[in-house]
Amino acid sequence: MSIVAYGLNHRTASVELRERIAFPEENLANMLSQLTGDLGNIREAAIVSTCNRTELYCSLRDDNTRSISEWLSTTRPVDVAELEGASYVHWDKDAAKHMIRVAAGLDSQMLGEPQIMGQVKAAYEIARKIGTIGPELDLLSRMTLRAAKDIRAQTEIGRNPISVAYAAVSLATQIFTNLHTKRALLLGAGDTISLVAEHLAAKNIAGLAIANRTLANAQLLAAKFNATAMQLSDVAGQLADYDVVISSTASSLPILGKGAVEAAIKKRKRKPMFMVDIAVPRDIESEVASLPDVYLYTIDDLSNIVKANIEQRQKAAQGAEVIVDMGTERYERERRIHSDKALLTRLRDEAEATRVQELNKALNSLEKTGDAEAALTMLSRALTNKLIHPPTAAIRTASADGKTELVDQLRQIYQLDAEPTQESKTDQSDGAE
Repeated sequence: MSIVAYGLNHRTASVELRERIAFPEENLANMLSQLTGDLGNIREAAIVSTCNRTELYCSLRDDNTRSISEWLSTTRPVDVAELEGASYVHWDKDAAKHMIRVAAGLDSQMLGEPQIMGQVKAAYEIARKIGTIGPELDLLSRMTLRAAKDIRAQTEIGRNPISVAYAAVSLATQIFTNLHTKRALLLGAGDTISLVAEHLAAKNIAGLAIANRTLANAQLLAAKFNATAMQLSDVAGQLADYDVVISSTASSLPILGKGAVEAAIKKRKRKPMFMVDIAVPRDIESEVASLPDVYLYTIDDLSNIVKANIEQRQKAAQGAEVIVDMGTERYERERRIHSDKALLTRLRDEAEATRVQELNKALNSLEKTGDAEAALTMLSRALTNKLIHPPTAAIRTASADGKTELVDQLRQIYQLDAEPTQESKTDQSDGAE
């Protein structure tokens, strides 16, 4: 059984391709069920889909990842050729190492960004809830998240603010030198928008509004920052009142179109509007960028914005890679232990089945003949023959094939280094096959 991490991310695919391949969180459970139902070679599966990446973690019966790309091409608006040009595949130990780096923020567009660990954990919880996670991915998720937590706790990787949220606000201060007189509208109410709100509040933004599909969630977040709450359906009518718009929703369709933004700009009498679309799929139609007096940036535009503190995080990342390697080795060791446990359980079960079978034969013989000594002798010989037959056959085959290393291992396992006593020679001649 093999573990594979199949995916694409900000390094291998454009935002346009990533948004086509992304899975909305509300559809994730259904898509996981469809994936494991459609592909017979997949035993377990989890999907991590964020603005930076879409990755499928699977336990496979074979090494056929072509079936995964073909499945994606039938469920997402993307061709297999596009996927093969932008995707990557990691197997077993390398898959574990990759997942640790992802969860710790070492593979993020913004090095060390903190939200990804929660996103990875949530993805596995969804898969666990609907039953597409078994022992293989359960072990992978537990061990890799443990290593990622160690990295966050033991290094400085998350101490210096270079998150997407921080980058968006930093860019706003470049467009508007003074945010004290500006009003900001945030679309969404998740962790990223909450961080954006914190950074804007720290910059003493003049006014702040939170818009969300569920008004109660917008009100909950708005209360923390003395902000206004509204529903997404009301945004178009009030858009002209805001200088800064930062969006990060989980919508599968755009929230703001070119027409709505164009109307807002006219109402603003051509005062500039700064917009950052952090979402994937994008919340703001790309055509908005062509409008005069609108500064529209996507998540890919933010990667070069923040330079401060990046050196500190890169130094921390070097130390984090040591913990990544340690976590990977720990996962490999635990996986071998789990594999050996299954083997030992099977060995014990087969030995127990042999014991019960031969005991029943001896009891039947005793019932028929009444000769206890004969029944016990038959039982002991039968158990000896049955239990030593597999290693005996293995030694003979290994010797005939010249596999001296295997013979030496069997000799060590069964402690056969010493010369047998005369008594043991007699016993072997009586019962061995």
